[in-house]
Amino acid sequence: MKIRFILFAATVCLAVSSCVVMSPKKYKALVAERDSLSMRSNAMQDTVAMLRADTMRLHRELRELQGNYEGLKGTYGSLNDKYTALNSNFNASSSRVNELSSDLKKREARLKEVEDALHKRDEATNALKDKLQKALLGFQQNGLSVDIKNGKVYVSLTDKLLFPSGSIVIDARGKQALEQLAIVLNKETDINIAVEGHTDDKKVINLGQIKDNWDLSVLRSTSVCRYLTEVEKIDPKRLTATGKSQYQPIDPGNTADARTHNRRIEIILSPKLDELYNLIKQ
Repeated sequence: MKIRFILFAATVCLAVSSCVVMSPKKYKALVAERDSLSMRSNAMQDTVAMLRADTMRLHRELRELQGNYEGLKGTYGSLNDKYTALNSNFNASSSRVNELSSDLKKREARLKEVEDALHKRDEATNALKDKLQKALLGFQQNGLSVDIKNGKVYVSLTDKLLFPSGSIVIDARGKQALEQLAIVLNKETDINIAVEGHTDDKKVINLGQIKDNWDLSVLRSTSVCRYLTEVEKIDPKRLTATGKSQYQPIDPGNTADARTHNRRIEIILSPKLDELYNLIKQ
């Protein structure tokens, strides 16, 4: 080993004339330093390899994160659009709710006004019925009745209370009943008056100008209207005369009593409802 080292040193010295002879110790130190540098180089290469691997991993993770970020960004944009749309819908719905709430309050106020008007009408109708029942008390056993139907007062008088058989001329007893009725109606000027004539289903025979039950029902109705306006001085503008013939019976039977009930004059009294109609039209 020493011989090889001496030969190596001699060869080196001969090859390089300016070279200084190196001692074995120094040579070993150089060799050791070389080996140390070689180990460090290897370690550094390993470190570089690790760093490259980490760099590649970080690039991969960065790409994944960028992909996730873009996805989240897109999701955020979509959610933001949905939020904007929902917020717009909410504002529109809120405005509609406020509008409907305001409209509901107005309708409730109108409903209250209509209910109050109906209540006043019912009170007036009941009061009118009481007054008529008291005024016509003496005629109620002779075929007169006072009832309320659909917010109106019906004064029903059988034909025998007003007319002789087959006649359209009011007799004395009938005039007394109409006089008592007129006393109340002349005080209650806000009452509309409809006079309806009704007959039974037996055909009219040999009554001169009266051709049939239509004629009889209408002419009896107009006779009552004439008496109330010409004698009792009720304003004609308040009255309406109609004839229903045999087609609105109150008793569908074929007996004599049924026919007696069906031959009648109905005086229908209803409070003027202009205020109520105006409320409903609003």
